[in-house]
Amino acid sequence: MKRHLLSAGDLTRDEAELVLTTAEEMRSLADRPIKKLPALRGRTVVNLFFEDSTRTRISFEAAAKRLSADVINFAAKGSSLSKGESLKDTALTLEAMGADAVVVRHSASGAPHRLASSGWIRSSVVNAGDGTHEHPTQALLDAFTMWRHLGSLDGRRVAIVGDVLHSRVARSNALLLHTLGAQVTLVSPPTLLPVGVETWPVETSYDLDAVIPKADVVMMLRVQAERMQAAFFPTAREYSRRYGLDGRRMASLQDHTIVMHPGPMVRGMEITADVADSDRSVIVEQVTNGVAVRMAVLYLLLGGSQPATTDSAASEGDDA
Repeated sequence: MKRHLLSAGDLTRDEAELVLTTAEEMRSLADRPIKKLPALRGRTVVNLFFEDSTRTRISFEAAAKRLSADVINFAAKGSSLSKGESLKDTALTLEAMGADAVVVRHSASGAPHRLASSGWIRSSVVNAGDGTHEHPTQALLDAFTMWRHLGSLDGRRVAIVGDVLHSRVARSNALLLHTLGAQVTLVSPPTLLPVGVETWPVETSYDLDAVIPKADVVMMLRVQAERMQAAFFPTAREYSRRYGLDGRRMASLQDHTIVMHPGPMVRGMEITADVADSDRSVIVEQVTNGVAVRMAVLYLLLGGSQPATTDSAASEGDDA
Protein backbone atom coordinates (compact mmCIF):
# COMPACT_ATOMS: atom_id res chain seq x y z
CA MET A 1 0.00 0.00 0.00
CA LYS A 2 1.27 3.48 -0.87
CA ARG A 3 1.95 6.14 1.75
CA HIS A 4 -1.09 8.28 0.84
CA LEU A 5 -4.60 7.65 -0.52
CA LEU A 6 -5.40 10.63 -2.71
CA SER A 7 -7.19 9.18 -5.74
CA ALA A 8 -9.03 5.97 -6.53
CA GLY A 9 -7.05 5.95 -9.76
CA ASP A 10 -3.80 5.55 -7.81
CA LEU A 11 -4.78 2.07 -6.65
CA THR A 12 -3.70 -0.99 -8.58
CA ARG A 13 -6.09 -3.92 -8.72
CA ASP A 14 -4.00 -5.82 -6.17
CA GLU A 15 -4.03 -2.84 -3.79
CA ALA A 16 -7.78 -2.33 -4.17
CA GLU A 17 -8.47 -6.00 -3.54
CA LEU A 18 -6.18 -5.93 -0.49
CA VAL A 19 -8.32 -3.13 0.96
CA LEU A 20 -11.49 -5.12 0.27
CA THR A 21 -10.21 -8.34 1.85
CA THR A 22 -8.85 -6.44 4.87
CA ALA A 23 -12.19 -4.63 5.19
CA GLU A 24 -13.94 -8.02 5.31
CA GLU A 25 -11.86 -8.90 8.36
CA MET A 26 -12.64 -5.53 9.93
CA ARG A 27 -16.33 -5.92 9.10
CA SER A 28 -16.58 -8.93 11.42
CA LEU A 29 -15.92 -6.57 14.34
CA ALA A 30 -19.38 -5.03 13.91
CA ASP A 31 -20.95 -8.24 15.24
CA ARG A 32 -18.70 -8.50 18.30
CA PRO A 33 -19.45 -7.16 21.80
CA ILE A 34 -16.03 -5.45 21.87
CA LYS A 35 -15.52 -3.59 18.63
CA LYS A 36 -11.84 -2.68 19.02
CA LEU A 37 -8.43 -3.87 17.91
CA PRO A 38 -5.07 -2.76 19.35
CA ALA A 39 -3.50 -2.47 15.89
CA LEU A 40 -2.90 1.31 15.89
CA ARG A 41 -2.42 1.93 19.60
CA GLY A 42 -0.12 4.90 20.09
CA ARG A 43 -0.81 6.33 16.61
CA THR A 44 -2.56 9.68 16.12
CA VAL A 45 -5.13 10.31 13.39
CA VAL A 46 -6.28 13.87 12.69
CA ASN A 47 -9.59 14.55 10.94
CA LEU A 48 -8.97 17.87 9.18
CA PHE A 49 -12.30 19.00 7.77
CA PHE A 50 -12.56 22.32 5.95
CA GLU A 51 -16.04 21.38 4.70
CA ASP A 52 -19.12 20.32 6.66
CA SER A 53 -19.55 16.57 6.95
CA THR A 54 -21.41 14.15 9.16
CA ARG A 55 -21.17 10.60 7.81
CA THR A 56 -17.59 10.74 6.53
CA ARG A 57 -16.11 12.46 9.58
CA ILE A 58 -17.91 10.18 12.06
CA SER A 59 -17.00 7.13 9.98
CA PHE A 60 -13.29 7.99 10.01
CA GLU A 61 -13.45 8.79 13.72
CA ALA A 62 -15.13 5.46 14.50
CA ALA A 63 -12.63 3.62 12.27
CA ALA A 64 -9.59 5.14 14.00
CA LYS A 65 -10.98 4.58 17.49
CA ARG A 66 -11.84 0.94 16.75
CA LEU A 67 -8.18 0.47 15.83
CA SER A 68 -7.23 2.07 19.20
CA ALA A 69 -5.66 5.16 17.62
CA ASP A 70 -5.84 8.58 19.27
CA VAL A 71 -8.16 10.87 17.29
CA ILE A 72 -8.09 14.65 16.97
CA ASN A 73 -11.04 16.30 15.20
CA PHE A 74 -10.08 19.60 13.62
CA ALA A 75 -12.90 21.63 12.03
CA ALA A 76 -12.25 24.82 10.10
CA LYS A 77 -15.18 26.62 11.74
CA GLY A 78 -14.18 27.89 15.16
CA SER A 79 -10.48 27.32 14.53
CA SER A 80 -7.65 29.65 13.58
CA LEU A 81 -8.48 28.90 9.95
CA SER A 82 -11.49 31.17 10.29
CA LYS A 83 -9.05 33.89 11.36
CA GLY A 84 -6.99 33.52 8.21
CA GLU A 85 -4.46 30.84 9.11
CA SER A 86 -3.02 29.21 5.99
CA LEU A 87 -3.08 25.51 5.11
CA LYS A 88 0.70 25.49 5.52
CA ASP A 89 0.56 26.83 9.08
CA THR A 90 -2.15 24.34 9.97
CA ALA A 91 -0.04 21.52 8.50
CA LEU A 92 3.02 22.61 10.50
CA THR A 93 0.90 22.59 13.67
CA LEU A 94 -0.25 19.03 12.92
CA GLU A 95 3.34 17.99 12.30
CA ALA A 96 4.34 19.45 15.66
CA MET A 97 1.57 17.41 17.30
CA GLY A 98 3.03 14.21 15.82
CA ALA A 99 0.10 13.25 13.61
CA ASP A 100 0.61 9.89 11.90
CA ALA A 101 -2.31 10.28 9.48
CA VAL A 102 -4.29 13.30 8.35
CA VAL A 103 -7.75 12.76 6.88
CA VAL A 104 -8.58 15.82 4.78
CA ARG A 105 -11.84 17.12 3.39
CA HIS A 106 -11.61 20.42 1.50
CA SER A 107 -13.81 22.43 -0.85
CA ALA A 108 -10.86 23.02 -3.20
CA SER A 109 -10.02 20.23 -5.63
CA GLY A 110 -6.41 19.16 -5.17
CA ALA A 111 -5.97 20.36 -1.57
CA PRO A 112 -5.08 16.89 -0.19
CA HIS A 113 -2.55 16.44 -3.02
CA ARG A 114 -0.97 19.77 -2.06
CA LEU A 115 -0.75 18.72 1.57
CA ALA A 116 0.77 15.34 0.68
CA SER A 117 3.40 16.71 -1.72
CA SER A 118 4.31 19.92 0.11
CA GLY A 119 6.89 18.50 2.50
CA TRP A 120 5.14 20.29 5.37
CA ILE A 121 4.17 17.04 7.09
CA ARG A 122 5.45 13.49 7.25
CA SER A 123 2.00 12.03 7.93
CA SER A 124 0.03 9.81 5.60
CA VAL A 125 -2.71 11.84 3.90
CA VAL A 126 -6.14 10.43 3.14
CA ASN A 127 -8.43 12.32 0.78
CA ALA A 128 -11.90 12.42 2.36
CA GLY A 129 -13.34 14.48 -0.50
CA ASP A 130 -11.84 17.44 -2.34
CA GLY A 131 -14.20 19.78 -4.16
CA THR A 132 -15.77 18.07 -7.17
CA HIS A 133 -12.63 16.00 -7.74
CA GLU A 134 -12.51 12.71 -5.80
CA HIS A 135 -13.64 10.74 -2.74
CA PRO A 136 -11.63 7.49 -2.89
CA THR A 137 -12.78 5.88 0.38
CA GLN A 138 -16.41 6.29 -0.69
CA ALA A 139 -15.59 4.44 -3.91
CA LEU A 140 -13.86 1.71 -1.89
CA LEU A 141 -16.84 1.24 0.43
CA ASP A 142 -19.18 1.20 -2.57
CA ALA A 143 -17.04 -1.45 -4.28
CA PHE A 144 -16.88 -3.42 -1.02
CA THR A 145 -20.68 -3.37 -0.76
CA MET A 146 -21.02 -4.58 -4.37
CA TRP A 147 -18.37 -7.26 -3.81
CA ARG A 148 -20.19 -8.64 -0.76
CA HIS A 149 -23.45 -8.94 -2.73
CA LEU A 150 -22.22 -9.88 -6.20
CA GLY A 151 -18.81 -11.48 -5.74
CA SER A 152 -16.23 -10.61 -8.39
CA LEU A 153 -16.95 -7.33 -10.18
CA ASP A 154 -15.42 -8.52 -13.46
CA GLY A 155 -17.96 -7.84 -16.20
CA ARG A 156 -20.57 -6.47 -13.80
CA ARG A 157 -22.59 -3.55 -15.13
CA VAL A 158 -22.88 -0.50 -12.89
CA ALA A 159 -25.14 2.45 -13.70
CA ILE A 160 -24.26 5.71 -11.91
CA VAL A 161 -27.18 8.08 -12.28
CA GLY A 162 -27.62 11.80 -11.70
CA ASP A 163 -25.46 14.83 -11.06
CA VAL A 164 -22.12 13.52 -12.32
CA LEU A 165 -20.79 17.03 -12.96
CA HIS A 166 -20.58 17.96 -9.27
CA SER A 167 -19.96 14.45 -7.91
CA ARG A 168 -16.54 13.46 -6.61
CA VAL A 169 -18.12 10.09 -5.79
CA ALA A 170 -18.92 9.42 -9.45
CA ARG A 171 -15.37 10.14 -10.59
CA SER A 172 -13.77 7.94 -7.91
CA ASN A 173 -16.22 5.10 -8.54
CA ALA A 174 -15.65 5.25 -12.30
CA LEU A 175 -11.89 4.89 -11.82
CA LEU A 176 -11.98 2.20 -9.13
CA LEU A 177 -14.72 0.06 -10.68
CA HIS A 178 -12.87 0.08 -14.01
CA THR A 179 -9.74 -1.14 -12.18
CA LEU A 180 -11.82 -3.95 -10.64
CA GLY A 181 -13.17 -5.02 -14.04
CA ALA A 182 -16.70 -3.55 -13.96
CA GLN A 183 -18.42 -1.81 -16.86
CA VAL A 184 -19.65 1.64 -15.78
CA THR A 185 -22.34 3.70 -17.49
CA LEU A 186 -22.98 7.28 -16.42
CA VAL A 187 -26.62 8.27 -16.89
CA SER A 188 -27.29 11.98 -16.68
CA PRO A 189 -28.72 14.98 -18.48
CA PRO A 190 -26.09 16.34 -20.88
CA THR A 191 -25.83 19.51 -18.77
CA LEU A 192 -24.73 17.45 -15.76
CA LEU A 193 -21.89 15.55 -17.46
CA PRO A 194 -18.42 17.11 -17.00
CA VAL A 195 -16.23 18.37 -19.80
CA GLY A 196 -13.75 15.65 -20.74
CA VAL A 197 -15.95 12.76 -19.59
CA GLU A 198 -15.09 11.03 -22.86
CA THR A 199 -11.61 10.39 -21.41
CA TRP A 200 -13.07 8.50 -18.42
CA PRO A 201 -13.18 4.67 -18.62
CA VAL A 202 -16.99 4.72 -18.89
CA GLU A 203 -19.93 4.81 -21.27
CA THR A 204 -22.51 7.60 -21.09
CA SER A 205 -26.23 7.70 -21.68
CA TYR A 206 -29.12 10.14 -21.37
CA ASP A 207 -31.74 7.38 -21.23
CA LEU A 208 -32.22 5.83 -17.78
CA ASP A 209 -34.92 3.40 -18.89
CA ALA A 210 -32.61 1.90 -21.53
CA VAL A 211 -29.73 1.32 -19.11
CA ILE A 212 -31.05 0.05 -15.79
CA PRO A 213 -32.72 -3.23 -16.93
CA LYS A 214 -29.22 -4.52 -17.82
CA ALA A 215 -27.49 -3.20 -14.70
CA ASP A 216 -26.25 -5.28 -11.77
CA VAL A 217 -25.94 -2.13 -9.64
CA VAL A 218 -27.86 1.15 -9.85
CA MET A 219 -26.20 3.96 -7.92
CA MET A 220 -28.21 7.16 -7.56
CA LEU A 221 -26.49 10.49 -6.97
CA ARG A 222 -27.85 13.54 -5.18
CA VAL A 223 -28.41 16.71 -7.18
CA GLN A 224 -25.93 19.08 -5.52
CA ALA A 225 -27.89 22.29 -5.74
CA GLU A 226 -25.48 24.04 -3.35
CA ARG A 227 -22.71 23.76 -5.98
CA MET A 228 -24.86 24.96 -8.86
CA GLN A 229 -24.57 28.56 -10.01
CA ALA A 230 -26.99 28.15 -12.93
CA ALA A 231 -30.07 26.18 -14.00
CA PHE A 232 -28.96 22.75 -15.22
CA PHE A 233 -32.47 21.36 -15.81
CA PRO A 234 -35.97 22.89 -16.13
CA THR A 235 -37.58 21.84 -12.84
CA ALA A 236 -37.09 19.33 -10.01
CA ARG A 237 -40.24 17.55 -11.14
CA GLU A 238 -38.92 17.18 -14.69
CA TYR A 239 -35.58 15.89 -13.40
CA SER A 240 -37.30 13.35 -11.18
CA ARG A 241 -39.48 12.16 -14.04
CA ARG A 242 -36.50 11.62 -16.35
CA TYR A 243 -33.77 10.53 -13.94
CA GLY A 244 -35.42 9.51 -10.67
CA LEU A 245 -35.64 5.90 -9.48
CA ASP A 246 -39.22 5.03 -8.53
CA GLY A 247 -41.23 1.86 -8.03
CA ARG A 248 -42.02 1.52 -11.74
CA ARG A 249 -38.36 1.65 -12.72
CA MET A 250 -37.36 -0.62 -9.84
CA ALA A 251 -39.72 -3.27 -11.23
CA SER A 252 -37.62 -3.35 -14.43
CA LEU A 253 -34.43 -4.32 -12.60
CA GLN A 254 -32.96 -7.82 -12.64
CA ASP A 255 -33.71 -9.95 -9.58
CA HIS A 256 -30.19 -9.64 -8.18
CA THR A 257 -29.70 -5.92 -8.88
CA ILE A 258 -28.92 -3.74 -5.87
CA VAL A 259 -29.71 -0.05 -5.37
CA MET A 260 -27.10 2.25 -3.84
CA HIS A 261 -26.76 5.90 -2.83
CA PRO A 262 -23.71 7.62 -1.29
CA GLY A 263 -25.95 9.96 0.72
CA PRO A 264 -27.38 12.23 1.75
CA MET A 265 -30.54 11.29 -0.13
CA VAL A 266 -33.21 13.70 -1.30
CA ARG A 267 -36.23 11.44 -1.14
CA GLY A 268 -38.68 12.16 -3.90
CA MET A 269 -36.04 13.80 -6.08
CA GLU A 270 -33.53 11.19 -7.29
CA ILE A 271 -35.07 8.29 -5.38
CA THR A 272 -38.52 7.61 -3.95
CA ALA A 273 -39.05 6.49 -0.37
CA ASP A 274 -40.38 3.07 -1.35
CA VAL A 275 -37.21 2.32 -3.34
CA ALA A 276 -34.87 3.70 -0.67
CA ASP A 277 -36.52 1.49 1.96
CA SER A 278 -36.93 -1.61 -0.21
CA ASP A 279 -35.15 -4.95 0.08
CA ARG A 280 -33.04 -4.03 -2.95
CA SER A 281 -31.60 -0.99 -1.20
CA VAL A 282 -28.19 -1.41 0.48
CA ILE A 283 -27.90 2.25 1.47
CA VAL A 284 -27.80 1.64 5.23
CA GLU A 285 -25.34 -1.21 4.71
CA GLN A 286 -23.05 1.21 2.87
CA VAL A 287 -22.70 3.23 6.09
CA THR A 288 -21.73 0.14 8.11
CA ASN A 289 -19.29 -0.92 5.41
CA GLY A 290 -17.79 2.56 5.39
CA VAL A 291 -16.37 2.11 8.88
CA ALA A 292 -14.83 -1.26 7.97
CA VAL A 293 -13.27 0.07 4.76
CA ARG A 294 -11.82 3.14 6.50
CA MET A 295 -10.42 0.88 9.22
CA ALA A 296 -8.74 -1.13 6.49
CA VAL A 297 -7.33 1.99 4.81
CA LEU A 298 -5.90 3.42 8.03
CA TYR A 299 -4.51 0.05 9.06
CA LEU A 300 -2.79 -0.51 5.71
CA LEU A 301 -1.46 3.05 5.36
CA LEU A 302 -0.04 3.13 8.87
CA GLY A 303 1.33 -0.41 8.69
CA GLY A 304 -0.32 -1.69 11.84
CA SER A 305 2.08 -3.72 13.94
CA GLN A 306 -0.63 -6.18 14.99
CA PRO A 307 -2.30 -8.66 12.60
CA ALA A 308 -5.51 -7.34 11.09
CA THR A 309 -7.28 -10.52 12.15
CA THR A 310 -9.52 -10.11 15.15
CA ASP A 311 -8.20 -12.90 17.38
CA SER A 312 -6.03 -10.40 19.23
CA ALA A 313 -9.06 -8.20 19.96
CA ALA A 314 -10.54 -10.61 22.47
CA SER A 315 -7.31 -11.03 24.42
CA GLU A 316 -6.81 -7.25 24.66
CA GLY A 317 -10.44 -6.32 24.95
CA ASP A 318 -9.98 -4.92 28.49
CA ASP A 319 -7.85 -2.16 26.99
CA ALA A 320 -10.63 -1.09 24.62
